[in-house]
Amino acid sequence: MKPVLIRPGLFRDRREAGRVLAEKLAAYANRPDVLVLALPRGGVPVAYEVARALGAPLDVFVVRKLGVPGYEELAMGAVATGGVRVLNDQLVERLGVPEHIIDAVAARERRELARRERLYRGGRPPPDVRGRTVILVDDGLATGATMHAAIQALRQQNPARIVVAVPTASPETCEEMKARADDVICAITPEPFHAVGRWYQDFSQTTDEEVAALLARPSTAENNGAAQSPTADSALINALRETAYPLAGSARDYDPLIGRIGEARFALLGEASHGTHEFYCERAEITKRLIAEKNFTAVAVEADWPDAYRLNRYVRGASDDVDAVEALADFRRFPTWMWRNTVVVEFIEWLRAHNDALPPGAEKVGFYGLDLYSLHASMKAVLQYLEKVDPEAAARARERYSCFDHVGEDTQAYGLMTRLNLSKSCEEEVVGQLLELQRRAADYMRRDGRLAEDELFYAENARLVKNAEAYYRSVFLEEVSSWNLRDRHMAETLDALVAHLGRKGNRAKVAVWEHNSHLGEARATEMGQRGELNVGQLTRERYGSEAVLVGFTTHHGTVTAASDWGKPAERKRVRPALAGSYEALFHAAQRDRFLLILNDGDTMVQQLSVPRLERAIGVIYRPDTERQSHYFRARLPSQFDAVLHFDETSAVKPLETTEEWEAGELPETFPFAV
Repeated sequence: MKPVLIRPGLFRDRREAGRVLAEKLAAYANRPDVLVLALPRGGVPVAYEVARALGAPLDVFVVRKLGVPGYEELAMGAVATGGVRVLNDQLVERLGVPEHIIDAVAARERRELARRERLYRGGRPPPDVRGRTVILVDDGLATGATMHAAIQALRQQNPARIVVAVPTASPETCEEMKARADDVICAITPEPFHAVGRWYQDFSQTTDEEVAALLARPSTAENNGAAQSPTADSALINALRETAYPLAGSARDYDPLIGRIGEARFALLGEASHGTHEFYCERAEITKRLIAEKNFTAVAVEADWPDAYRLNRYVRGASDDVDAVEALADFRRFPTWMWRNTVVVEFIEWLRAHNDALPPGAEKVGFYGLDLYSLHASMKAVLQYLEKVDPEAAARARERYSCFDHVGEDTQAYGLMTRLNLSKSCEEEVVGQLLELQRRAADYMRRDGRLAEDELFYAENARLVKNAEAYYRSVFLEEVSSWNLRDRHMAETLDALVAHLGRKGNRAKVAVWEHNSHLGEARATEMGQRGELNVGQLTRERYGSEAVLVGFTTHHGTVTAASDWGKPAERKRVRPALAGSYEALFHAAQRDRFLLILNDGDTMVQQLSVPRLERAIGVIYRPDTERQSHYFRARLPSQFDAVLHFDETSAVKPLETTEEWEAGELPETFPFAV
């Protein structure tokens, strides 16, 4: 039978999906043996509506997926209520995941499982399912691994029947589930399926608090209540129109922002994507004013230290590069367009001209990288330096760094092999090399006769090697720990840079260019709830009001991004922002471009403090999984001190474009392919 084509976002949200699903389960209504169990967290709003419609009690059945380290979306098994552990033996054998790694992941997930059960149930024991008809509900089925684990766990508790019920599933998974459950109800089985979230307009993450609140409500049918009144948003939209500063292209557009930054030492200037022309261009214009009017002395960016240092030498007139394009030649690692683009070239040439025009002896403005991906480039830089100033030390460094030789330049392979105990960690070697270089730095300075500026360069390369080694080991165990290690490294590098620039008593002032996700206060987002921190949080904690955090947003347009890591740059269409997001709210204000200063105490700011969705596009853009891949919840006024919104934006132009980039993305014609 030919599959029916269904538009993405068929269900408005999980509650509506639950009401649709309940209609399919009418045969189970008002039966005393029926119990509805939700798989938290996303399954709870769906199950709540099902339980209400059927007149059945509601509870949760907690299952935690066991993700393959480094590829957490790939399930190698699951743990569930009742102490059950289910493994995909074929996958485990194929990947060669050792038992102790499985045990470690399972132990971590069991702790989380126990925490959630305490949180959701309080002191209540799990429900008695013996002899009952149990309806297991989730918000959708992709691979079905979590549901499979739930069924196996429930079977051990002797229910009379197990019914699997979901609003949406892939046709294959829905069919396969029929071999495991006594009845399977999938409200829709669209093809191609792609992902669960594709079939919801709002697929925002369900919080623990929402789960607890729904479980505390009676599950008898009651007035569901209409959609929330738009009155509050209407008032907020009007307030935005009155409060926002329009950006009309005037030279004085950013006066309010420059005033807000005032004498702060750090201006953290974000971006909502790594490929939007307006973000790069306006950030550069703001930085020019900070340099010219507020005496900012450095620009620190989300780039690798050695690659950016070549630019630093160029803007200071200390290199042989003939122009900015040549000075950008070391930026050859994916994603090249982040720094090898036309806007960056223009800014670097401006910075060179600014420095050249300064009077003799004046402090020149530098350009520095904060990131840690350049493991091998930094090792090479350390070795080249030591060869000149201390050949014996260079031999010791080469011996230490040879620890990485067995994986070549494949840092991902190094991380995976050390995590699986298939290879020795190089931690001891890189720490030892850093300590030796730090101990002998002053002596090398006297021998080499180089500028003190280069002392910082080589010391930072050695520290970067140490942190990068730890980063690549951690990335295959926990996403949170690797994220935190990377952002701590960037914050530490910023601190070291400030200390270096202030060595003569100068008050260093730095403009920082990174993604919103790094520069916005993590504690005001879902990131913080997961235990993640970032540069914005660490800078605020260390420097307080001396740091001003500025975010950038857009509603729609185009962006330079790849479809997957390492793939070519494409000029993709940015879909209109989802309902319930800050971007959609700003779009409703009907102002093309504006600046918001988020002053504490303003009524508008208080209204904006209600959590909403916020979009983040990195170097990869996946519109097919827009909600899951690119949105998170945030409290904007706590995240930033000011926000710049550009309703329609365009893709930044790489220095090297392809036919694919020039052609751009084809118009959206789903589902008719015409």
